[in-house]
Parts: sequence; structure tokens; C-alpha cells
Amino acid sequence: MSAEATNPVTPGPITPGAHRRRGRPRIDLRRIGWAALLGPAAPNRLPDAISHVVETHRAHHPEAPLDPLRRAYLLAESSHRGQMRKSGEPYITHPLAVTLILAELGAETTTLVASLLHDTVEDTDVTLEQVRAEFGEEVAYLVDGVTKLEKVDYGAAAEPETFRKMLVATGNDVRVMSIKLADRLHNMRTLGVMRQEKQERIAKVTRDVLIPLAERLGVQALKTELEDLVFAILHPEEYAETRELIAANDAQPSDPLAEIAEDTRTVLKDAGITAEVLIRPRHFVSVHRSRRKRGTLRGVDFGRLLVLVSEDADCYGVLGELHTCFTPVVSEFKDFIALPKFNLYQSLHTAVTRGDGEVAEVLIRTHQMHKVAEAGVVALGNPYAPSAEDQADSDGERADPTRPGWLSRLLDWQEAAPDADMFWSTLREDLAQDREICVYRPDGGTLALPAGASCVDAAYAQYGEDAHACIGARVNGRLATLSTVLRDGDTVQLLMSQDPGSGPSEDWLDHAVTPAARIAIRRWLTTHPATPQPEPQGRRRAPEAGPRPSQPAPQSAHVGRQAESDAVVVDKPGATVRLAGCCTPVPPDEVTGFAVRGGAVTVHRVECPGVARMKSAGREEIGVHWGDTAECRVSLIAESFSRPHLLADLTEAIAMESVAIISATVEPPVEGRVRHAYTLQLPDAATLPGLMRAMRDIAGVYDVSRAQHSAQSSS
Repeated sequence: MSAEATNPVTPGPITPGAHRRRGRPRIDLRRIGWAALLGPAAPNRLPDAISHVVETHRAHHPEAPLDPLRRAYLLAESSHRGQMRKSGEPYITHPLAVTLILAELGAETTTLVASLLHDTVEDTDVTLEQVRAEFGEEVAYLVDGVTKLEKVDYGAAAEPETFRKMLVATGNDVRVMSIKLADRLHNMRTLGVMRQEKQERIAKVTRDVLIPLAERLGVQALKTELEDLVFAILHPEEYAETRELIAANDAQPSDPLAEIAEDTRTVLKDAGITAEVLIRPRHFVSVHRSRRKRGTLRGVDFGRLLVLVSEDADCYGVLGELHTCFTPVVSEFKDFIALPKFNLYQSLHTAVTRGDGEVAEVLIRTHQMHKVAEAGVVALGNPYAPSAEDQADSDGERADPTRPGWLSRLLDWQEAAPDADMFWSTLREDLAQDREICVYRPDGGTLALPAGASCVDAAYAQYGEDAHACIGARVNGRLATLSTVLRDGDTVQLLMSQDPGSGPSEDWLDHAVTPAARIAIRRWLTTHPATPQPEPQGRRRAPEAGPRPSQPAPQSAHVGRQAESDAVVVDKPGATVRLAGCCTPVPPDEVTGFAVRGGAVTVHRVECPGVARMKSAGREEIGVHWGDTAECRVSLIAESFSRPHLLADLTEAIAMESVAIISATVEPPVEGRVRHAYTLQLPDAATLPGLMRAMRDIAGVYDVSRAQHSAQSSS
């Protein structure tokens, strides 16, 4: 797993870590290596080579058993004996360094035992059965989870399939990924003398996969150092500029951030709040991002204040005092205690300005929150122990679920991506989505989705492949298209079609961001190839639906005009009657008429906008009223979500009401919505309400209304 790592004392990307942890000595792995070469110590005596690991582990877990660590080291040392790293050091220095990284984060004993043994099955003659017999099922599972698949068996797919295997194992035990992250960190620290192209390849995989996983698991201490190491390899010029900026700031005679920190200590002491106020230097990538965002950096931009207290309530007490004694920057306030991030992170963020205009960013959290912010899931110990439900500390702070929502989604979609290349590319896309939102279902349940997710993603998250039948949604009670992007806290009701032939369109891929949705849509489109359709040009005319045999259709315009004349009585003998197309009045609408050229009278609904225009144009108003003949013509607009067979279903519903379709037009879909316009001949105006209800009952139709066109001057 790490036999190609190089000399750990070679100058290189290790500098960022030194900046972040001033005054913290780096363990001399050469000394550990020589201690390892001396062989095992006397029986039951702890070998000198693991003294640093034991000391660090006991600082976090004073009562931790040490014999498993001793036995794991002896097996690892004996099985790796004779193997050397490319730097010339004994190979055992690598598992020792990985174990020390995890011990510093506070990992429990089982994780440390597994980290000491993590390369034995892969690189030595030790078998997984031997590990299981000697150390138990848990350790064997962790070791197996981080063991690479052989290139001999998998070829080019070995790397993606190895990551798939690790992620599946992480789904059952998040400690697998903790070991992998520590393993990669040590390898990145010691990458200096490898070929440049290999350094870049490893750095890119670290950037695209491991760093996002560290962020999602909340292991900020590993994530920030990995970011700096990748930055140094992939962007050496920008890295060098950033290093010079940090060095120049460190050389300044005064430190405004230290002055603000001292003022903060005084404020909190006067308020009677016991707190530890620290200066937290920004790591290299953070400084680089700040420079790109703000341009010229000031002294306060190279770090943030960290205020640590004992209780949750003290966090808000500190916040109140700072906002009272300094001027707060309101836009910078965020409460991640009341609303923790999806990766367990809890803290109050604010920024304050002192009298001279210097602005300092401040993080406020409890000591336990700080431990979790740095170590993430590693700080949870063993989340699968029998007392896992009691893991919350006595102060009530939040414990981690054993399987985060993002991981459950990842495990679900990876099953539908059997192809290694598809899995690898989709994994990188998924991990690039670094924020999560929570939306609510009408039944009170929740859906965890990545930021930027749409109603399409919510549909597949809730219904799986049954979401193929989704035709629309209501977001916070209002109708919305499937392309609607959801926000944190939205309530989403998904509208499903009862048509078994319903399915997604290719447009859905433009709106889906979750791998589960995209894979399901692609698979459906592959198995249901679309019939070629001509491109719509403006409005396309739908095929006219013929009347039912019992309902004769109008044979000519003369027949239609005759029906209109019979339906309306006009106070102008001999006048030709026309029902206005802009409002298509039907009994019992209140109507009025206007004389137009040619001796005709057009009949409008009283509320029609055309009436006001006709009056203002000086047109003569003619009294009209409905006659005894009930047959009439009406124009209806049906608005719906786009889906297959919709037009056929609508025309069938119209025919079932014994209504003849004179014409129908369908506009091209816009954002998944379709507008249908029908001109219909009704046998009786009393059938209109029932007809409109029947049309609204069609799956996908959300509104049916009387047409209200822009009236043109009838002349």
C-alpha cells in the first residue's frame, strides 16, 4: 500500500503542516526505524518503537489496554522485517507513522491495532484468517477493508474497485476510511523524491476523492494537511507565493490578531466567563483562497480566533459579550451549534471589528466540539460498541449516526454502477458536491440531498426507480416543475402519474445532480429508446380528435355559424352573430354585443378585456341574450406537466363527455410544462363544468381554464 513512499525528512510539502502546528515536534521516524531493527523487546514488555504511540494513546484513553498494541506491533514488525521503503528505511516505520497519526486524533485501541496491521495482508505472508484468529473479527474487518485489490486480477479497474470496496466496508464501519485517510496522509508527507508524474497522479486522486471524504467524515486535521500537500504538488508556483506571504507576515513586529485575542480574554474575564482564547493560523490553502477573494491580505487575515468553553450555553454567552464590546459583522454570523453541518461540525462563527477597523474572524465552541471538529468520526471512539446510543456526552452534545446520509446514498447508487469507469467518474462528481441540505416530505419525514439538488433528485431519493412516474411537485405548497432547485428546509410533495407507461425524458438529466437519479434515468432511457420526433416549430397543431359516433361533428363553417345564431338573440334584426374568440362566451355567461363592419354583431363576456377596448373605440353596444338553443362553442386552456400519452388521454376525456373537438394546439414544452389550447363544440353549456373537471382529473394536468386571448379589433 505504501512501499513506494520516500524519505520522510526530504524537504517538500511538509512545510504547511509545520506552519499550522507551531511548536509541535515532528516524530523522528529514523529513530523509530532503528528501534524497530533492534527486534522485539522482552516478553510482555512494550517495545521502544511504539512508545510514542502508547504515550499519545494514553493521553486520550488513560485506561486503554496496551497488550493488543504490543502484540499487533510484534506481528507487523516480524512480518515486514527485511522490507524497506524507497527511502531506505525499514518498512515498519510506515504503519507506525499511520498509527501515530490516528493516536494523535484520539482513535480507540481497535483502530490503532488495525492500523499497525493494515499492510500485513497486502504486502506480507500474513493471512486475514491469522489476523482474525489473533485479534478478532473487528480488527480483521478493518484490515480487509483497507487492503488493495490485486492489479493482476483487476487490471486498470484495480484502483476504482479498491475504492469501491473501501467505501462499502466504510458503510458498515467508518473506521475503515479513518485508517485509509491516515495512510494517505503519511504517504503524501513522504512523496518528495518520486517521479513528478506519479506525484501528480496520486495528488489528483487525493484531491478528488480522499480530501472530500475527509471533509464528509469531519476529519479536518487530516483534510487541511492533505489540501496543503496537494497544493504544493499541483500548484508549486502559487504554493511558493503563499509560503512567502505567510513568512513575511510572521516576520512582522506586531500582530493585530494577538492584540484582539488579548482584548477578548479581558472582555470574557470581566464577564466571568471561563474560556481559552487561542490564535488559529490559517493553513496554506485557506490563505491562498483568502488572497484570491480579498486581494491584499492584512495581518488579521492570516488566522482566526478560537474561543473554547465548557458548556453549550457559554458559547452563546461569549457571542453576546463579543457583540456587545466589539462591532459585529452581521453577515459573517453562522450558528452551526443549533444547525450542525452534515459532517458533525458544530461551532459559532462570527467576525468583530475593533475601533481601528481591524476585523477578526472568531470561532466559538466547546472543548468537545473542538475535538469532533478536528477528528470527526475518529473522535467518536467505537460507534458500534453496545453503548453507542449513550455516546452523547453529559452536556448533551451530538453523537454521530453510524452511517451518514451521504454515505447511504453513495452505497445505494454504487450498486447500480457495475462498470468501474462509470463508478470512478460518478464518485468524483458526487464527492465534488460538498454541502448538504435537508428537505421535508408531507408525512414529516426528511430527505438529505446535496446542495443544488432538484425535485428530480428528491423523487429518486424518495421512490427509487418508481420515480420514473413522477410528473411534477409541490414545493412549500406551490406547484413547481421537476427542474426546481430545492433549498434547505423546503417541503416537497411529489406528484406521481398512474400511467404505467410514464417515464423520464432526456431533459431530466439536465436537472439531476445526484448519481442515483442520473444512473436510473440513463438506464431507463437506454432501455426505452425514443421514437424520432420532428423538431417543433413554434406552436404545433395536434391531430384533431374526431367526435364519437353518437355525436355528429360540424361539417362546415356555415354549420358553426348557424349554431351561434341560434344560441344568441340580438336586439338588431337581421344581424349576423359571432361569438368572440377572445373570451368564447357560453350560457349562462353574462354577455354584451358590439356592431362591427359588415352588419355583424360580436358577442363578448361582460368581463372580457375586449369590451373596454370596444367601448373606448366608440363601437355601438348592442343588447344580446341567450336563446333557447343550448349547443355552443368554447375555448379551453389545459396546463400540465409534460409526459407521454398526455394528449391522447385529454382527447379521450373530452370525447367521453360527448364534446366535439373543433381544433387543438399544443405548445412546445417549457421547463417540463405543456400548454394545450382546445376549441370545443358543446352539446349543452351545462356540460362545461363537468368537462373541465374531467380534464383536470387527467394525471399531470394541474389547471384547466377558459381561454382569455388578447382581443383584436373585430372589423
